[in-house]
Amino acid sequence: MPNLSRLLLLVALVSAPAFAQRNIGEVTINVDKNTIPIRVSAATPELQDLALKAFGAHGRYKLVAVNFAYDIRFSPAGATQVRVDITKGLMAAPVGSETVTGTSLRNALLRAADVAVEKTNQLGLRGFFTAKLAFISDRTGKTEVYVADLFFGEIKQITRDRALMLSPRWAPDGSRLLCTSFYKSGFPDIFSIDPATAQHTTFVSFRGTNSGARFSPNGQQVAMVLSGEGTPEIYVSNAQGRQVTRKTRSDAVKSSPCFSPDGARLVFAMEAGPQLYTMAAAGGSPQRLTTGFSYNAEPDWSRGNPNRIACTVRVGRQYQIARYDFAKGSAEVVSKADFDGIEPSWLADGRHLVYTARDRSTSVLCVLDTETGQSRRISPASFGSALQASVWTP
Repeated sequence: MPNLSRLLLLVALVSAPAFAQRNIGEVTINVDKNTIPIRVSAATPELQDLALKAFGAHGRYKLVAVNFAYDIRFSPAGATQVRVDITKGLMAAPVGSETVTGTSLRNALLRAADVAVEKTNQLGLRGFFTAKLAFISDRTGKTEVYVADLFFGEIKQITRDRALMLSPRWAPDGSRLLCTSFYKSGFPDIFSIDPATAQHTTFVSFRGTNSGARFSPNGQQVAMVLSGEGTPEIYVSNAQGRQVTRKTRSDAVKSSPCFSPDGARLVFAMEAGPQLYTMAAAGGSPQRLTTGFSYNAEPDWSRGNPNRIACTVRVGRQYQIARYDFAKGSAEVVSKADFDGIEPSWLADGRHLVYTARDRSTSVLCVLDTETGQSRRISPASFGSALQASVWTP
């Protein structure tokens, strides 16, 4: 059974860094750089509001009423269908029309908006509006797991354990979440949760701390941090939490393992610093990534752009989101907010990500365009705190 120091160590590993002396206020950072002017309209107020919110969060676009490059119009076509019509320029040259089916009218609108993005962004970007979020909130007084669409529709509370819950992570097919929880034994174990039924099953429960579980892109392996043999080390298991094998061996504390898009490598944070390291998923000697920052944590390897890893770095007394680029061999700060930015999770296009913006009183979720620094809050004030988001794209 772990002692108190082990529990405190776990919290230090999986929780966000210390607070900066800032207030969030209204999270809206506008950057007008290399944008495409578009006019967006919909046939109903509900669809109009959602369409404007979606495109307003996409850093490639600028919403305008006149002098637009594209006119994008949405209209209901059934109970779970939306039609999108796209024309170009003032001459309204046809670009495309498509009727899209979703799981609901709201979901169909987001799917249709993704179609519009792919037809108009001119950079070959994938759409990301249909992403699903799993995240943590303490709006009930206890930390629980919730799921929602990217713009906080169709919200569902998944756990009601009234226990410390940490870091939910999606399976690649969306069928499961892995989460560290104290709810059964009072100590940190990893659980598998079915988001449809909320059923919990124990995934890993070894002596010491069990945390930081992440699926491989094909869903066949899980990387995690276990401390049963002493120092927290990186381990990899199969998808059922069996055949657990140790991959690192040193006295340095490790945290936040994440697979590369092809599943061949892992990136993780390791003291001192911490700093970011990569290694073969099968094991081997870790290689440090030179980021230029003294503190690097919470890495997330982009599946949309395998050359990029997002992470949390310290800049003075604040924490911001940085993007490491393998082609450049360096990292740069991509969030430009006057508050802490932490816990990045990439969206499907390899350009945008979801992150936590926080101050001493609250935490909210935002979408960040890593090319321009544009940031938009997506968790509403009426919901309360939201943090530790994991993104899944159906």
